[in-house]
Amino acid sequence: MAGITNTKESFGWVSITLHWLMAIALIAMYFVGDWMVDLDYYDKWYKDAPYIHKSVGVIIGLLMLARLLWNVVQAKPRYLDVKSTMMNMLASLTHYFFYLMVFVLVVSGYLISTAKGQGVEVFGLFNVPALLADSKDRGELAGTVHEYLGLAFIILVGVHAFAALVHHYFMKDRTLKRMLGLKA
Repeated sequence: MAGITNTKESFGWVSITLHWLMAIALIAMYFVGDWMVDLDYYDKWYKDAPYIHKSVGVIIGLLMLARLLWNVVQAKPRYLDVKSTMMNMLASLTHYFFYLMVFVLVVSGYLISTAKGQGVEVFGLFNVPALLADSKDRGELAGTVHEYLGLAFIILVGVHAFAALVHHYFMKDRTLKRMLGLKA
């Protein structure tokens, strides 16, 4: 079993929990976002779905910052295949793209939500104020970025999951087991 913190050999429970929590939340956000854009005014979820989507989006942004800070102060487990620098570089680039995509998705979601000059209320707990003047054009541009980046993100998630399964079943290494907190 993994400890709380990372070591040079394995991920700790904080990293593992943040990884899977973010994965589930982001995948769910993609499908909820895709579903809610087709709701009409008379649907009972017309107001609630966007409210939940925005609130969870802000929380994801905060969790992503926490995850980034956690990664900075933690040991980074070494690559399992030290011979394949190309594969290791590709894995690192994929993770950097994931982080960048999540931050751009959060920012573009914020810009959509505040395009009318109103802040984002997060489950009635706090409000993220609108920092820019209202702008329909900015909201539409942010909406386009959010939509296409969300699609690119979910495709990259599929590639990432496929790569984890290839590591597990064909390369027979510990890549997937490490992210599940399992030994050997």
